[in-house]
Amino acid sequence: MSYRLGVDVGGTFTDLLLLDAASGRFWRHKTPSTPADSSVGILTGVSAICADAGVDPAEIEIFLHGTTVATNAVLEGKGARVGLIVTEGYRDVMQIARSFVPGGLAGWIIWPKPRPLAALEDTIAVGGRMAADGSEVRPLDEVGARAALASLKARGVETVTIALINSYVNGAHETRIGEIAAEIMPDIPVSLSHIVLPEMQEYERTLTTVANAAVRPVVGRYVRALRGKLRETGMAGKIALLRSDGGLMSSEKAEEHPVSLLMSGPAGGVTGALWVAKNAGLTNILTLDVGGTSTDVALIEALEPRRVRTTEVGHLSVRASSLDVKTVGAGGGSIAYVPELTKALRVGPQSAGAVPGPAAYGKGGTLPTVTDANVVLGYLPENLLGGTFKLDRPAAQAAVQTIADALGIGLMAAARGIIDIVNENMFGALRMISVQQGYDPRDFALMGFGGAGPLHVNAVARLMGSYPAVSPMSPGVLCALGDATTRTRTETARSFSRLARATDEAQLHAILDEMATQTRGELASDGIADSDITSLFEIDLRYEGQAFEVALTIDPEVLRRDGIAGLTERFDAEHLRLFTFNMESAHEIVNLRAVALGRALDLPAAKLPRGDGDPSAAKLRDHILWMDGAEQAAAIYDRSKLRAGDRIVGPAVVVEMDSTTLIETRHIATVDAVGNILINPA
Repeated sequence: MSYRLGVDVGGTFTDLLLLDAASGRFWRHKTPSTPADSSVGILTGVSAICADAGVDPAEIEIFLHGTTVATNAVLEGKGARVGLIVTEGYRDVMQIARSFVPGGLAGWIIWPKPRPLAALEDTIAVGGRMAADGSEVRPLDEVGARAALASLKARGVETVTIALINSYVNGAHETRIGEIAAEIMPDIPVSLSHIVLPEMQEYERTLTTVANAAVRPVVGRYVRALRGKLRETGMAGKIALLRSDGGLMSSEKAEEHPVSLLMSGPAGGVTGALWVAKNAGLTNILTLDVGGTSTDVALIEALEPRRVRTTEVGHLSVRASSLDVKTVGAGGGSIAYVPELTKALRVGPQSAGAVPGPAAYGKGGTLPTVTDANVVLGYLPENLLGGTFKLDRPAAQAAVQTIADALGIGLMAAARGIIDIVNENMFGALRMISVQQGYDPRDFALMGFGGAGPLHVNAVARLMGSYPAVSPMSPGVLCALGDATTRTRTETARSFSRLARATDEAQLHAILDEMATQTRGELASDGIADSDITSLFEIDLRYEGQAFEVALTIDPEVLRRDGIAGLTERFDAEHLRLFTFNMESAHEIVNLRAVALGRALDLPAAKLPRGDGDPSAAKLRDHILWMDGAEQAAAIYDRSKLRAGDRIVGPAVVVEMDSTTLIETRHIATVDAVGNILINPA
């Protein structure tokens, strides 16, 4: 049978979803993450979910994994030591960087400049030069290249980056140095900038390639170890990792190009939300993925998630395609505290994580967290994960009481204050990907998922004016569902840099077709039939003289039909939406990309039996919770017993194995045909 196993590793829990692609039946499982070695938690979960489903690991056709290994290596400064070889005169390229300084007007005074991923002492310049048109100005100094590589080897670098001027149009010199490196240090991975990012702008190309090199040994060790452990279980199927742009890549390619994994973790939630939206008949979605450590938000318009050409992790911003996901340090494990200086309540970004976790988890945690506040208010019942995970309510009350004492207020007011602040933090992140991008959030539904998303989605939807607030089926493992249902993706890029009016359309089509053939060949080498491959083009445009571009995705047939004139019209419309103005300047085509996509999994959601609108058969018990400044009579419902068409009047709590949904006062929730809970104002 064609089983697919999606695995998403979070800061607190590892989520697994086993899917029978033939029947659509699925099994879900959550297990505590193991931060010291995430593969331990994965293997524990694989054993448990296979036993639950009665499936042998050998029957799993494809293992799909969203990972934060590359992300954490960057955030924690645990990347490999990188040796960098550049063209003479460019040794300081990583130190000069860009002149942008974050923060306010005094940012240049107080901002500590991040240490470059390749240190100056590990950067060596080599003679030789390519011109901007790709012609050789000076031949490569091979003697100097050998000496540079020998010096880097003696310094103990763990990986080497070669980034020469203008190599994006002619990478011959980089290739030759790579060949010499293979002779001198055969066991050290080498990254060539014209392979990793064949685009103009020397700093961005160098930085992206250095970042790829820095995380390559870390990701390589992790992927190889995980692959070996999975093979030991008998799993012989394909192992794929989720890219930052929401596509899949083989584990072997992930070892060579790990810079594409920097936003792998959050991408799974967006692809899962896309699958839910299609089945629920929703087209415009804001996503709210609330985990134990952080909240990820994204925007899906007309069933197409927004993508950007830069991936940002901490202070690092590299040129690699990714879904436009913003992350804030607001999750179930976010710690609440009252600074001595200001006496003003703060929540996050520090997190209790998986160990020791919130006080309510009973694992030794004593600091008050968002989860503890939800327990105190009655939003989170004492039993999680289908009753297998017991919450310690007295411990949660004791933890939150420290906040109440520090502020001189009551316990419930302190708990509600924690929830209000974390909701405002989520609200701010959502404004960044909607209002600040020219979108009206009232035109979008808000989908909350992750372990804590459905707990907060109603309140945040009220702040945003984004309805319905959606709690999808299996929200706690939606990221794993996204991993399991996404499709393979690859791309290649090339700088073009010509005015649109001076561009020959036939030449433009010929270049793009050549790039499309290359990407389709890469997917074919992964065993994907040509008939299952779809090609798309991405073209970066700007007004002449601008320093930034707007990326447009276009179907090859549409490009042939509308030509360059249609392309510039689309650019003008997008520029107007983003910035509220257009310019009279000429249009410039900057970069070209060809994208190849494998076949999407056509998996319809299972429909629920039709109910009569009365949810009483799913009611577990009456309940009391704190809302609107007072105790409120509520009820707790078992989601597995709800039927399509059932209507639940708030306040109410809906529990299930992997998450809990909170319906606020003055709101009504309706269960749709496929089991999603849609919350609207009463």
